[in-house]
Amino acid sequence: MPLEGPARIVSELTSRGYNADREAVTLIATADDPAGVLERAIDAAPENALVLRTEDVRTALDGATHQPASSEPTSARQDPPVSTGTGPDVSPQDEGNAPVETKGDSAPRTPLDPNRQSIDVANDMTGQSTGTGEYEDFVAVFRDRLERLGGKLRGRVNHRPATAIQSMPGGGEVGMVGLVNDIRSTASGHWLIELEDATGTFPWLVMKDRDYADLVDELLCDEVLAMEGTLSDDAGIAFVDSMYFPDVPRTHQPSTADRHVQAALISDVHVGSQEFMHDAWNRFTDWLHTEDAQHVEYLLLAGDMVEGVGIYPNQDEELDIIDIYDQYERFSEYLKQVPGDLEIVMIPGNHDAVRLAEPQPGFDENLREIMTAHDAQIVSNPAMVTVEGVSVLMYHGVSLDEVIAELPAEKASYDDPHKAMYHLLKKRHVAPQFGGHTRLAPEEKDHLIIDEVPDIFHTGHVHKLGFGKYHNVLAINSGCWQAQTDFQKSVNIDPDSGYAPIVDLDTLEITVQKFA
Repeated sequence: MPLEGPARIVSELTSRGYNADREAVTLIATADDPAGVLERAIDAAPENALVLRTEDVRTALDGATHQPASSEPTSARQDPPVSTGTGPDVSPQDEGNAPVETKGDSAPRTPLDPNRQSIDVANDMTGQSTGTGEYEDFVAVFRDRLERLGGKLRGRVNHRPATAIQSMPGGGEVGMVGLVNDIRSTASGHWLIELEDATGTFPWLVMKDRDYADLVDELLCDEVLAMEGTLSDDAGIAFVDSMYFPDVPRTHQPSTADRHVQAALISDVHVGSQEFMHDAWNRFTDWLHTEDAQHVEYLLLAGDMVEGVGIYPNQDEELDIIDIYDQYERFSEYLKQVPGDLEIVMIPGNHDAVRLAEPQPGFDENLREIMTAHDAQIVSNPAMVTVEGVSVLMYHGVSLDEVIAELPAEKASYDDPHKAMYHLLKKRHVAPQFGGHTRLAPEEKDHLIIDEVPDIFHTGHVHKLGFGKYHNVLAINSGCWQAQTDFQKSVNIDPDSGYAPIVDLDTLEITVQKFA
C-alpha cells in the first residue's frame, strides 16, 4: 500500500498494532521516503511500545539512507484489522457533505502543544459505589435529592414542611418544597399534585384555567418542585398560585477557553454490530489528521462504545462480533486511528459492559487494559468534565426515552432530542423519574443531580442529532455511528448516523461534520 498521506500512514500503523503522535505522522508523511522512514521508525521504537513517538521518527530521519523503499512492503500487503477508509467512492449527490479528506487533497494537521491541554473531572464515582440495594439506601438517596435540590428552591417560597401545613388554619398563604409523589387529573379536568417531603405528603390543586396549568404536562414523578398558593377553608388542600423548578438561571454566563481550540463530541459507536459504519468512522479519523481539524484537540465520547450482548431481543442475529471482549478489542483498534495527541474522555452507556443502573462506574480493569493504547480517561456516567475552563456534563442519556414518552410531543421528541435535554436542565437532574426504564443505583448521595450549571450538556443514546441553547447552556445530542438495525426498524427509529459535532470552546459555537 503506498503511503500517500497521513490517513494511509495511520491505517498502516494501526494494522501493525501502533498508535502514533500526530507530529510523528506528519513527519513521516512529509519525508522523501515515507515507507522507508516508517519502517526505520518502528525499528527505533522501544520493544512492546504501543505508540510511535515523534522521537522515534526523528531517529529514523537522522539515519535515513535516502534509498527508495519498496512500493509495497510485505506488511502493507497484509489485511489490516479495520477498514482503511478506501471503500466506495463518494457519490456526486454527497459531494457537498463529504469531508475534504475523502478527495485526498487535505494538508496534514499541525502538531499540538500538549502543555496547553487541560482536562479535569469533578465527580467521577468509579470505585466509590456504596449502595447495597437495601431499602434504607433508596431512602437516603431521595433524601439527599430533596435536600440539595430543595436548597435551590427554599429561598423562592415561604417553605413549610408537610406536617406543619396540615396543622395550619384554612385560607392562609402557604409554600412547600417536595418531591412529586403523584400526578392525577380530577373529574372536572383540574390537576392534583401530591408533594412529599421528609415529614409527609400534602395535595396541591392546579386549576385547569390558570396560565401555568400547561406546566403540569412537563412534570415527572420524583422530581423536586416548589409550589405556593392558598389553603382551602378546611386546610385539606392548597390551590396553586405559582410553581417553581430548580432550573438553570436565565442569567447564566458560560465559561469559554482563552484560545481557539475545539472538541469533537460523539457517542454510540456500537462496534460489534453488523450495522457499525466503519467507512464513516474511517473518514472521521482521517479528517482528524488533516489541517481542517488542526484545532480539534479533544474527543468526548458519551457511551456505547460497543454493541454489547443481550441488550434487546434477538440481538445476536445482528452481531458481527459475538464476544463482548472481542468487541472492545476491535473498538480499541478503531480508537488507534484517532491522532495520538488528542485527549479522549469516555463514559459508559447502556450497551457497555458495566451495570445498567445509574450512576454507572467507569469500566473495570479488564476492559481498561484492552483500551490502553490511547490512554483515554474513562470516567463514570454521568460526569462533569472541564476542558480548558469549559464545563461539559457528559451523560449517556437513557432517561431521554422516559422524558420523550411522558411529555407531549411538542415538548419532547426523538426528532428534537435537545428539547428533551432542556427539561433535564430545568429539573437539574439527569434522570428524575424512578421506577420506569431508567434504573437507579442507590448511593450515599444522588450522583445524578446537576449541582453546578454546565456550559455544555452532551448526551447520546437516542441515535438522533440535535443541538440548541437553553439559558445559555449548549445542549448537544450527537447521533451515532450505526446504521438502522432491524430492531430499530421495528420500533420506528431512524438514526442520524456518521455525524461529528465540533464545538469551538472559545465561543461555544457548533459546526457539524458529516462522514456518512
